[in-house]
Amino acid sequence: MAELLHLDTSLRFEGSVSREVTGAFAEAWRSAHPDGGYTYRDLAADPLPHIDPEALAVRQADGDRPLEQRLVAELKAADTVLLGVPMYNYGVPSSLKAWLDWIAVPELFADQETGAGVLTGTRVVVVTARGGSYAPGTPRHSFDFQEPYLRAVFTTLGMGEHLEFVHAEMTMAGVMPHLAQFRDHAAASLEDAHRVVRKLAVA
Repeated sequence: MAELLHLDTSLRFEGSVSREVTGAFAEAWRSAHPDGGYTYRDLAADPLPHIDPEALAVRQADGDRPLEQRLVAELKAADTVLLGVPMYNYGVPSSLKAWLDWIAVPELFADQETGAGVLTGTRVVVVTARGGSYAPGTPRHSFDFQEPYLRAVFTTLGMGEHLEFVHAEMTMAGVMPHLAQFRDHAAASLEDAHRVVRKLAVA
């Protein structure tokens, strides 16, 4: 049975572009997989605790780790993982970093020689929302610590082969006067993001 794990991280509950686009993917995916399983986590509304020294000590001692085991089980059960990731200060929200720290455990690491692991074959769709533009060739392309970081993490977990990024850019063009000239670009980028995720959802 198909299984979708959907995570949102935006601190905005109204007017969030990343939530809007992941919602479109989830709607299309659930229509295409009426018998599929669906797990949703809102990491902004219900954030995970960051790993602290006590949690690290329990992990290193191979003690009882119910939260980690639950999160790992959710990830292993999914054949598609959908992430809504706004860009905050050129990177990912701390709530997503916390989730990654909980699930990045040795049992899920890919073999360093083959690149294969227990999660190989899992699809990952990352929907980003960016106030500016960080596309190749733009002045701030080198400021993008979002996509390269997530590519590195998911590749380490053996999930790099089926990893897709969908970027909605210039999302602040409607509210920041100095970006007003890019409003058409923002609208086109959002429209394209919707088109791409609906296509990916039924692929």
